[in-house]
Amino acid sequence: MLKIGDFSKLSRVSIRMLRHYDEIGLLKPVWIDPESGYRYYSADQLPVAGRINALKDMGFGLAVIAEILPCYEDREALGRHLRCKQAELQTLSEQTAYRLRLLETAQTRLRKEDKTMNYDVTLKTFPSRYSATVRMVIPSYEEEGMLWNILMEETAPLHMTDGDPCYCCAVFHDKEYRETEVDVEVRKDVKGSYRDTEHVRFRALPELTVACATCKGSYAQMDGINAAVAAWVADNGFTFDGPMFNIYHVSPHETTNPDEYVTEVCYPVRKA
Repeated sequence: MLKIGDFSKLSRVSIRMLRHYDEIGLLKPVWIDPESGYRYYSADQLPVAGRINALKDMGFGLAVIAEILPCYEDREALGRHLRCKQAELQTLSEQTAYRLRLLETAQTRLRKEDKTMNYDVTLKTFPSRYSATVRMVIPSYEEEGMLWNILMEETAPLHMTDGDPCYCCAVFHDKEYRETEVDVEVRKDVKGSYRDTEHVRFRALPELTVACATCKGSYAQMDGINAAVAAWVADNGFTFDGPMFNIYHVSPHETTNPDEYVTEVCYPVRKA
């Protein structure tokens, strides 16, 4: 048998942590001296300690490790746990990358002149127009691209003529901000008349008055733009009157550089 100190060195687990493993039943000593209370371990337990170390390095918590150890030799069961953790870490990685982009954008904006923080809000009236539209409930706002893919794929055989001007926009129909299951409609203005496809509906859009502001750069600026529009609406005696929409003058379809995006944020309004 191995004294706890020797087992600690061989297993690369501190004595404090070995005592904790004993308390929670994760790795118990093979014998405890009833007089001295010293813990003794078997060399056969070193592979178990190694498995615990490996699983901890992968990000598993001790409670989950306790569930995994009894089925460690079951390749299928172990594989399920590993795939689940891999998916969890992938999601975390994407969230971390997104937050890093936000931090970089915020720092870039701080380095620029203060005028970049101000957005000019104007009142604009769009005339009636004819559009190809796709409206669906999608998992999240970030999945908007799937709607554009559907619109482009289903209308490709129609050889549509672009409107003049040709506005490509996304309308957000929910009456509140939603974290999942969002109601989004994408529109592209066209000339002529076309038959509906499986998901694409062609329809005439009525004249619409909006308060709008245009920004160049990443979508991280949306909070500032929304605040500017809200202040303008309140100061000028208007009230919101319908779902907001974004017009994409330069979008991820045209460039992979977020600094080159040009987005016009539009809120339908009417006199209060």
